[in-house]
Amino acid sequence: MNDGKTLWIGGEWQKSSSGASYRTTNPASGKELAEIADASPADGLRAVEAAARAFPAWRSTTPFARSDVLLRAAGLLEARAAEWASTLVAETGSIFGKAMFEVGFAASILRTAAAQCLQASGEILPSALPGRMNLVERVPAGVVLTISPWNFPLLLSMRGVALPIALGNTVVLKPSEYSPLSGGWLLGKLFEEAQLPPGVLDVVTCSRPSVEAVGDAMLGHRAVKRLSFTGSTRVGRAIGAKAMQRLIRPVLELGGKDPVIVLEGTDLDQAASAVAFGCFFHQGQICMSTERVIVQSSIARAFTEKLVSKARSLRVGDPADPAIQVGPIIHQGQLNEIHAQVMEAIADGAELLCGGEPRGLFYPPTVLGRVTRQMRIAREETFGPVAPILAVRDADEAVEVANDSEYGLSAGIFAATEQQALEIAHRLDSGMVHVNDSSVYDEPSCPFGGCKASGVGRHGGRLAIDEFTETRWIGVQHTARTYPI
Repeated sequence: MNDGKTLWIGGEWQKSSSGASYRTTNPASGKELAEIADASPADGLRAVEAAARAFPAWRSTTPFARSDVLLRAAGLLEARAAEWASTLVAETGSIFGKAMFEVGFAASILRTAAAQCLQASGEILPSALPGRMNLVERVPAGVVLTISPWNFPLLLSMRGVALPIALGNTVVLKPSEYSPLSGGWLLGKLFEEAQLPPGVLDVVTCSRPSVEAVGDAMLGHRAVKRLSFTGSTRVGRAIGAKAMQRLIRPVLELGGKDPVIVLEGTDLDQAASAVAFGCFFHQGQICMSTERVIVQSSIARAFTEKLVSKARSLRVGDPADPAIQVGPIIHQGQLNEIHAQVMEAIADGAELLCGGEPRGLFYPPTVLGRVTRQMRIAREETFGPVAPILAVRDADEAVEVANDSEYGLSAGIFAATEQQALEIAHRLDSGMVHVNDSSVYDEPSCPFGGCKASGVGRHGGRLAIDEFTETRWIGVQHTARTYPI
């Protein structure tokens, strides 16, 4: 695919109306992958209008028919999993295992959404008046604007597309400029083949300089009724404020500084394995990545030795090689920020235990000891393969340190007993907490989201139905009323 036709609007593949385009590249090799349409604000508005035209018919489509489309898409995706995974490897620096997981999870999102087609149920409420019936129903909201990131582009685009469509909405998808193929173009191709009616899903790709203007144009269209955004807290705050100015309900899944607490009495080998996975999987470029390792002082040395040994064993390089476990950082700007945080921490007294020496866009798994919670690396999102270790006296201090953050997305706990871990879980300011596990975990049927600066609203599961439908009250007066005037 190199013809620049990556806009999927009203059931047709198109170039930008201005003819503008840009190139997407492989972060591991630097080679160009494809020509991508660089949409203008006018193109974005055309996509929203196509979705608005498709909405009346799609909302009237039976839940069974909607479910059939989603299940066809899931089957098609599973049948071509290796092909789709290869695009993720080339475009985002995913190792093949991560890419295959992402494809499988995206298919699971489709199947879960298909099941939710029949779950947007209403209720009958009692009335204060005789002869009256109060009906409450869930109805589609309208056009949903979904803006997805580059780190898990297929999975996170699908999360913002599948359930809204299942509930009778139409969707305009704007994938990241760093992953327009796996986060946008492939979804358009998939749903085209699954026979989704034209306009129900529209895909708008654009370059970084065009993002804000195109996004603002689409968000300002009166047909857009919901915003699904996954990305940084900085951008999420700005776009969420713009949505609320129009009273559009936003679902924002934003950044994290996710802790894993490790207390004495736990299995240190298991804890070190979980922390290594949380810190280094996909180069730490996950919203749920473990970015603070909070360890009880009495076991800190033993735990740290195990984590450093694990970090040093991981193979770094081009993910096209199946033996590689850690691939490239997505772009130079992101690598610069990671390295700046590491160097600043060392200057402030942290101890570099391994890693810390970038090579091109490859950043090795890095472990830092003697980290304090005042350091920037313990407070700001790093989004890289770095494990800052913070030592604490006991469980109470561990909770205090974990909650000392503007973020609250995900957390993990390893303790002597599950009861102790559950007691701690209830005290954490976090949208998700995993006992005896990494901070990196998700299931398509569970409510995914955070609190504080990590976002508002939930994706996944039945709670997400509230986000993408409107509640309508219909009162039926069976018998004649007597009015006061």
